[in-house]
Amino acid sequence: MSAAPPQLPPDLPLAGQFDPADRAEWLRLVASALVKAGRMGAGDDPAEAVAKLTSTTYDGIGIRPLYSSDDAVAEESIGLPGSAPFVRGTRTAAQSWDVRQRHLDPDPAVTHEAVMTDLENGATSLWLTIGPGALPLSGLSQVLDGVLLDLAPVVLDAGADTEAAAARFLDLAGDKNAGNLGADPLGLWARLGPSHTPDLELLARLAEKTANTALRVATVDATIYHDAGASDAQELGASLATGVAYLRALTDAGLSTADAFAQLEFRYAATADQFLTIAKLRAARRLWARVAEVCGHSTDLGQKQHVVTSSAMMTQRDPWVNLLRTTLAAFGAGVGGADAITVQPFDAAIGLPDGFSRRIARNTSSLLVMEAHLARVIDPAGGSWYVEQITDELARAAWQQFTAIEAEGGMAAALESGRFAGQIDEVWQRRAKRLASRKDPLTGASEFPNLTETAPVRKPLPPRPSGGLPVHRYAEEYEALRNAAEKQAEKPKVFLATLGPVSVHTARATFAANLFQAGGIETPNGPVEDFRASGATVVCLASSDKLYAEKAESAAAELKALGAQHVLLAGKGDYAGVDDYVFVGVDALAVLRDLHRRIGIEG
Repeated sequence: MSAAPPQLPPDLPLAGQFDPADRAEWLRLVASALVKAGRMGAGDDPAEAVAKLTSTTYDGIGIRPLYSSDDAVAEESIGLPGSAPFVRGTRTAAQSWDVRQRHLDPDPAVTHEAVMTDLENGATSLWLTIGPGALPLSGLSQVLDGVLLDLAPVVLDAGADTEAAAARFLDLAGDKNAGNLGADPLGLWARLGPSHTPDLELLARLAEKTANTALRVATVDATIYHDAGASDAQELGASLATGVAYLRALTDAGLSTADAFAQLEFRYAATADQFLTIAKLRAARRLWARVAEVCGHSTDLGQKQHVVTSSAMMTQRDPWVNLLRTTLAAFGAGVGGADAITVQPFDAAIGLPDGFSRRIARNTSSLLVMEAHLARVIDPAGGSWYVEQITDELARAAWQQFTAIEAEGGMAAALESGRFAGQIDEVWQRRAKRLASRKDPLTGASEFPNLTETAPVRKPLPPRPSGGLPVHRYAEEYEALRNAAEKQAEKPKVFLATLGPVSVHTARATFAANLFQAGGIETPNGPVEDFRASGATVVCLASSDKLYAEKAESAAAELKALGAQHVLLAGKGDYAGVDDYVFVGVDALAVLRDLHRRIGIEG
């Protein structure tokens, strides 16, 4: 017989040693901390503390510091796992996600070896990129030689060659595979621009050929919009509008609504903001369930999700930090209920990954599943007032995006008019300003750069389709500056003239060094009299406000007498002889570009 579960003694109440807490007391304590930090006045209303600590997403959703039962979302908008509206996932039992590895090396022999290694070591499906610069269609049979196609789903990504790639794959796989032919005519149009005409009838032609198979024919790839700079709600809105356009094309061709829904898989980006990733995937399922409900299928048509760690967040500089980014993103995707997850290798922004980086990528999922046990719980985020609230707010914002696109005539009309591209660009410009000021920091690029790193060398990536929406990476501007600085025959430098003892100048000297090194500029430091020996022409003073008041102007005069052409100061003020100031929140990119010009660095 099994032992009875242990019982708590009646005289041991949980939290019995603590005074009862309430929101008013929490506000008072938080306000007190903010007063000490100088962020609130002593007489300010404690309720203002919430506003001081609230951040705002690019969709205007406020992320508050505390959520409580007062923020609970109506249960009917959440449902149960495996049932509409599928916020809590499409499965009724806990299970691992599909570990989907991407392959795009143009050498079929290399790709075949990588495919077999992946499948033998944890990958459960394949994502093959076919086309110019990537895997040639003629090499598909070589790549899949020996692959058990009844066990390993294959997802094709062939762009303009989709129909030919689908025909070749069907010859190889017959009716055995449960993957996806990857048709995405509107997504391809978004990538290629007005030179390409989307062929929505392709969906019906492929659906006819796969009628007796488990293959899906269409991928709604929302990562295109994410990579262009879209907000989460814009990414979701575009995916819904595209999905609805594909449903119309399929049902117009004679498929039943249920069969049309079964042809679609959605691809979303996961970022290092794990909670917004969780909320995005939950909101996506809720919104697609609403589309299904309008179509008369309210209980049985959950959204199939393939989630890819964001390309936009990846860096070429200090690429090993990408291991942390992709782990957070994969965590968010797994907790968010993704059906399949692709963890991009840490060197994905540099070039074609090698065996080591592919192994680490697939092992990220293995560790999260086998050691962190994320797949042993259905909807681990369920019941979190924070997650439920931002899921609800994001779903509402995304639905507004979707209905606006539909009001314009659908996704094709929105792409043709350029209106949606303009809205994405507006978000990107806001994001770019935060990246420039380092309010959105990038470890290894805009923060804590390592000027002595040796970056891995990789074979070049195949060219991405161009002509439509732009493709951004958050670190691209900082990396361009680093690249330009490293091409110089002599290493560019800014001398940090430190005033006073180490304990006084360390904080601002460290800040200034971090800023200048983000542009590839070395930062020798020392007292003012060491400036000439440094070989620099630009100098930055670093000390405390108190010492600045005493010495900044005389130090600036002395430095210019020693040959300094431009004198900066780490901090704010108005001192004679100081030409410019660098401080927290300054436009770092503008400062670095100006320094490059002054030092003589050509782009």
